[in-house]
Amino acid sequence: MMPARVKYRRMHRGSRAGMATRAAKIDFGTFGLQALERAWITTTQIEAARVALTRNMKRKGKVWIRIFPHKSVSKKPLETRMGKGKGAPDTWVAVVRPGNVLFEMDGVPENTARESFALAAAKLPIRTRFIGRHHLAA
Repeated sequence: MMPARVKYRRMHRGSRAGMATRAAKIDFGTFGLQALERAWITTTQIEAARVALTRNMKRKGKVWIRIFPHKSVSKKPLETRMGKGKGAPDTWVAVVRPGNVLFEMDGVPENTARESFALAAAKLPIRTRFIGRHHLAA
């Protein structure tokens, strides 16, 4: 996962402060996995969580990935002296704030959704919680 093209390859670190304002509620599915901490989530972590979700669901239902790695993280080679400019882009990350819905799912029973999200959450570097449409209404 990475953007098709970007205007500038090397980005500033930016701010991760504050709560999520966008993608903070379930919009597509019935159940969701919501972030409780802030982090940069890499492409490999997103893919590992997606694979864990779909395998446990046995390809039933539908999954929406609500985060995308738009930010590049650069890294200089090991044992390189200081200076000589910014390093080359190394990975792509999604900036996640508390309240972001990371994944959504529909078409499966609640116990299957809980189990699948628990497996996916184990692949992510942050604490998360299971939410559902009926949980938010109350």
